[in-house]
Amino acid sequence: MSSEPPPAANPASSAGELAADLSAATISKKQQKKDARKAEKAEKAAQRQQQQQQPADAEDPFAANYGDVPVEEIQSKAISGRSWTKIGDLDDSAAGRTVLIRGATQAIRPVSKKMAFVVLRQSMSTVQCVLVASADAGVSTQMVRFATALSKESIVDVEGVVSLPKEPLKATTQQVEIQVRKIYCINRAIPTLPINLEDAARSEAEFEKAEQAGEKLVRVGQDTRLNYRTIDLRTPANQAIFRIQCQVENKFREFLLSKDFVGIHTPKLISGSSEGGAAVFKLLYNGQPACLAQSPQLYKQMAICGGYERVFEVGPVFRAENSNTHRHLCEFVGLDAEMEIKEHYFEVCDIIDGLFVSIFKHLTENCKKELETINRQYPFEPLQYLEKTLKLTYEEGIQMLKEAGTEIEPMGDLNTESEKKLGRLVKEKYGTDFFILYRYPLGVRPFYTMPCYDNPAYTNSFDVFIRGEEIISGAQRIHTPELLAKRATECGIDVSTISAYIESFSYGAPPHGGFGVGLERVVMLFCALNNIRKTSMFPRDPQRLVP
Repeated sequence: MSSEPPPAANPASSAGELAADLSAATISKKQQKKDARKAEKAEKAAQRQQQQQQPADAEDPFAANYGDVPVEEIQSKAISGRSWTKIGDLDDSAAGRTVLIRGATQAIRPVSKKMAFVVLRQSMSTVQCVLVASADAGVSTQMVRFATALSKESIVDVEGVVSLPKEPLKATTQQVEIQVRKIYCINRAIPTLPINLEDAARSEAEFEKAEQAGEKLVRVGQDTRLNYRTIDLRTPANQAIFRIQCQVENKFREFLLSKDFVGIHTPKLISGSSEGGAAVFKLLYNGQPACLAQSPQLYKQMAICGGYERVFEVGPVFRAENSNTHRHLCEFVGLDAEMEIKEHYFEVCDIIDGLFVSIFKHLTENCKKELETINRQYPFEPLQYLEKTLKLTYEEGIQMLKEAGTEIEPMGDLNTESEKKLGRLVKEKYGTDFFILYRYPLGVRPFYTMPCYDNPAYTNSFDVFIRGEEIISGAQRIHTPELLAKRATECGIDVSTISAYIESFSYGAPPHGGFGVGLERVVMLFCALNNIRKTSMFPRDPQRLVP
C-alpha cells in the first residue's frame, strides 16, 4: 500500500466541473425527454437495420419459412408449378384452405414479440394476415420480427391458412384472415416513401371531419400526386378509375363492331402544313417539316372514300394549344368514328345515342364495385340519361339560356360557362345529364362541315354534352371537292396545303359524317371528377412532360 498522500485537487478543474454540473442542471425536463425519445428512435432504427441486414438466427428451426428472396431466385430461374390465389377471390368458401398470395404491404401492426398483423393489397383488394409465434404453426418470434421490420409497399409472398375472424374486419376488403405459415419478401420498398398512400386516398369529408376535431391531416396536392404517379395510382379510387376507363374503351369497340364498323389506324406523324395553320406540335422528319396529328378525321374520311362504309379508331391525339384548364390535355385518347350517310346525318346521332346509352348501362350494371370505390373518395351523383337521347337545336338551346337571363352573341359559339348553365337547365326541364345539341351556325364550325339545305348560315353539325360539358363534336362532312375547296378558301386555308385530302373526293365519294370524343373526358364527366388529369394515367399538359 502506498504511503504517498492523495493528489491535491486542481482548483481550475474543480471550477470547470462545477460549471458543467450547473449547466446540466439548467437543461429542461422537456429537452431531456426529447433527447430520450431521439435515442430510443435511433436504437429502434438500428435494430430494424440489423434485422434487415443480418440473416435469420442460425438457431431458429423455422428460418426457412421467411426471409428476403435473393434476386437470382426470381430471375425466371424455374417454374415451380405452385398455385396462386388472388386476394380478391378470398372469401368464406376458402376457410381452412392453404393458399399462396402475393401483395404489397399496406399496413404492418406489431402486437407483441409473438404476434403481428400485416395487411396485403393486390389491385383493389386487401386481406389481413396474422402471424402468431407457435412451434405447431412453424412460426418463430424471429419470423414475427422479420415481418414487422418490412417497409410499407414492399412486395411479399405469403403462404397460410384461410380463417374466419370473430369480428367483421373494417380495414380490409376481404372478410377473411390468413394465418401465416411462410412469408418471403420479393422486393423491399424504400423505408420512407415520398407520399403516404393513406394520405393520398383520403376523401374531402375525412379532411373536414379531422379539421372539426382540431386535427391536421396531410393533404397530397395534384402536382405531388403526378410527380409520384406510380404510388398515387395504387389508391383504391385510381385503381377503380382506370378500370372504368378500360370498360368505356372496350364498349366503344364492341358496340361499333356490332354495327359493322371496321377498326383502322391512321398516321399520327403527318405533313407539317396539312393542319391549316392550327396549333400543332411541329418537328422535322428526315429534314421535312412535320407535325403530330390533331385528329384522325381527315384520314377517316379518306377511308370512307376508299370503300370502307363505317370505320372507327382508338388512338392518341395531340393538341398544342396552351390550355391550362380542368378539361384539356396536350395528348389524349381519341375515340373516333366515321360512316356513310344514306339520307340524314341523324343516322350518326343515332349511333352516338345507342353507343353511349349502352356504355352508361354497362358501367352502372357491371362496375358497381369500381363506382362505389370512386364515390368513397370523390362523391358524385349517378349520371342521369334517357333511353332515347334528347336532341335540341342550337336555337332551342340559345332560347333556354336567354329565358334564364344569359345572353349569347348572335350566331356565336357557347363558352364553358354557358355550356354548364345549359346543362343545368336541360337537366331541370328534361331530367337528363346527356343530350345532343345540333344545327350549329356555319361560322363556328370547321370548313369541312356540310351547310344546312334550308339555310346555309347553319350546318349539319352537333355537339354532345355530359353534365353540361361538351364531349363530342361531329357533323356531316362536305364530300364534293368543289364545295370543299370553296369553304376552305372562305376560311382562309391555302387549298394547296390540303390538296391530297380534297382530291380524295374527286374519285367518287359517298355522303358521310362522323364524330370524335376524348376517352379521358368521358370518364371524368361520368364520374363527375373535377379534373381530367385524374383520368389520364400519365397526363401531358402545357406544364408537364414527366413522368
